[in-house]
Amino acid sequence: MSKEKAYKLLATQENISANKAKLYIDSGLVSIKGQKLTIARVLVDSKSEFVLKPLPQTKVIFEDADILAVDKPAYQTAEQTAKLFSNFILLNRLDKETSGVMLFAKTKEFQKRAIQQFKKKAVYKEYIAVVHGKLVESLTMEQPISTTKGNTAKSRIDDKFGKPATTIATPMFVEGKMSKIKVVIHEGRTHQIRVHLSSAGHPIVGDSLYGKNSANVRRVMLHSKKTKIFDYEFEAKEPREFKLFGFGS
Repeated sequence: MSKEKAYKLLATQENISANKAKLYIDSGLVSIKGQKLTIARVLVDSKSEFVLKPLPQTKVIFEDADILAVDKPAYQTAEQTAKLFSNFILLNRLDKETSGVMLFAKTKEFQKRAIQQFKKKAVYKEYIAVVHGKLVESLTMEQPISTTKGNTAKSRIDDKFGKPATTIATPMFVEGKMSKIKVVIHEGRTHQIRVHLSSAGHPIVGDSLYGKNSANVRRVMLHSKKTKIFDYEFEAKEPREFKLFGFGS
């Protein structure tokens, strides 16, 4: 049985460039027999048949002379999103598999003002998540978080060296052994919501880093739904994936 690097085989089969094939795989949009590919250079059977999802599109929510708000799709990094709007200044980041509101400053003056709002914890950040387990009461998590950064960042609860972090989870619906919840954070530590919910026994569905793999789910079920800064309020509609498990928008 002959083998070939996944991205090269994908490029040949789809008649696309090698770089685009890598982008599809790195974005979590390629699978073989129901299993998502995560490494572009992995060796696969040369007779493998790929299932390819389309590249998601970034939507502009609002724009004026000071600020640009966009709805980032899942599978797209903050860096990739920033390249789409390279004339502007990125104000906040989302994890690759997290969708929703991202903000850009259009001037350095507005950037400075916005940074002060983030530092003062005056920015309202509301997320929607689908988690494992039945969450039937509001939950406030205040454990400090530290982050180790390398090829892949990973965070943990760290009472000694961690930075303060507050996450508030409020139940919306419970269906079977899963819950749809609203999450509000006061800071923006790396993977804050994912770490806190995992430590509370409610890892986010699809989060293999802090939880477990979930059948038929190919992303972390976390969405940045609403952000308020100054007099602005921006909202990104929940993706259709959140209608899984009987949860509507």
